Amino acid sequence: MIENKDSAVGKKKIPLSDRAKAFLRDIAAGVCIGVAFIVPGFSGGSVAVMLGIYEKMINAITDLFKNIKKSIMTLLPIGIGLIVGAAALMFPLGYLIDEFPLPTVSVFVGLAIGGIPSIRGRVKGKAETNDIITLSIPLVITLLLIFIPMGGDVNLMGLGFGGYLLLFLVGMLGSCALVMPGISGSMLLLILGYYRPLISLITDHFLKFKDLSTCILVFLSCGLGIAVGFFVISLIMKRMLDKHPRGTYFAIIGFIIGSLPTVYVSTMRDAGMIGSNLNILYMPTSVPHYVICALLLVVGVGASYAFSILAEKKAE
Repeated sequence: MIENKDSAVGKKKIPLSDRAKAFLRDIAAGVCIGVAFIVPGFSGGSVAVMLGIYEKMINAITDLFKNIKKSIMTLLPIGIGLIVGAAALMFPLGYLIDEFPLPTVSVFVGLAIGGIPSIRGRVKGKAETNDIITLSIPLVITLLLIFIPMGGDVNLMGLGFGGYLLLFLVGMLGSCALVMPGISGSMLLLILGYYRPLISLITDHFLKFKDLSTCILVFLSCGLGIAVGFFVISLIMKRMLDKHPRGTYFAIIGFIIGSLPTVYVSTMRDAGMIGSNLNILYMPTSVPHYVICALLLVVGVGASYAFSILAEKKAE
């Protein structure tokens, strides 16, 4: 029997140092996704696309039952980073958004804008009429989120069976932020009235070891919903990327562009600057304040664009 040398070469193992670097890069990417997940109006899915790990993440999720070991090893560093990013930056990021809401979100908006060219670069050729329509529909849908009034906060400490079932459905809805670029799970939670109660449950109860049984039930209900929604939506997105990659990427760009003003509106609502019907309650009057916002926006655009260029060169 003649040995196939090409197959032997193809099975050459990746050096441990390279695997370690890739593992750490995926953890860093997960941190960024986790931070985006807790910022109202911003999408973790958008960050995944900009960092170039979106398709890898979706493929790992959908192949979970076909190749368990490989999928888990792909998702593990991203999951670790996501948890670390959301947990470690929950307090400092919450402080910055509370004290300096517009400058803080300006950085995130800039990061989103700077990543759009790299996503557009994945689609070859000029945009045609169908591409513009595909981009416009999700853009309009995302913009319409601005006009949905915020719901009143929910009391998570007194839920019955129906309340936990509803929390499961809310978790499924919140999973959109991790899978669908441009859709903000935290903003959806704000609209439904679950965002502040969930944050308060973590900071005022769970981290202080108070009402742990209730906290665990809430986390299990919401977490199970996120897991189910995460898997189902990933299957849909993988099919779309396989069958209609061009249209899918234009739709992703539409979602991201539409989410940019939504980030500002949801942040100003949460800060009490504007009401639920978009009436102005108060706005900063300091000119330097808006100059700083503009500068941070430019810094975010430049940093994101430079990162995408470096990533493309490294890939080449």
